[in-house]
Amino acid sequence: MFDLKWIRENPEAFDSGLARRGMLPQSPDVLTLDKAWREAQTEAERLQAERNRLSKEIGAAKAKGLDASEILTQVAASKERQAVMETEAAERLRAVEALLAGIPNIPADDVPTGADADANKLVRQHGTPPSFVFEPKDHVALGEALGLMDFARAGKISGARFVVLRGELARLERALAQFMLDIHTREFGYTEVSPPLLVRDEAVFGTGSLPKFADDLFRTTTGLWLIPTA
Repeated sequence: MFDLKWIRENPEAFDSGLARRGMLPQSPDVLTLDKAWREAQTEAERLQAERNRLSKEIGAAKAKGLDASEILTQVAASKERQAVMETEAAERLRAVEALLAGIPNIPADDVPTGADADANKLVRQHGTPPSFVFEPKDHVALGEALGLMDFARAGKISGARFVVLRGELARLERALAQFMLDIHTREFGYTEVSPPLLVRDEAVFGTGSLPKFADDLFRTTTGLWLIPTA
């Protein structure tokens, strides 16, 4: 979630960053909603302060034996108006938060600006790509020829772009996952964590999957989401 205060103070930088992602300026809409929210919130706070002042006047009037009915009427009206403004403030805050939730992050300064992958920069290269005196086969041809990859069976049970791994290749995939975890936890100071596979809305929102990918996620009838890596 973006910092509203930062957007207020840096609308040009906000829009400039989004422009690098091919987006139109968003600060006008954000700041309009933000202003409406702050105005409603300020009015609600003003009404609360007014009620506090009137409450003191009621106490003073009763202490002097004066009629405080008119002040009581003002307090009741102020209370009703405050409730309305608090509701409006909450609705406007939800609106600005919903807008910000759908806006992607601004690229870091060192990210190349470009329309597609052709604008990417090679940061480093390890080793030399091998050259062959024959036309190499891709992983699909090799995997199917060795009986280690079964695309036809995967297509029947899951559809296109899925694969069933068999034998040593299935074992290799499992070993690579273990190897990666062992390297990071033993040599780079990470702590291995096994989180729940079902989480609440806030958790999926916090990882950036909601609201953008709501239609691509699986949700239980109890309101929990299956985490993407599950």
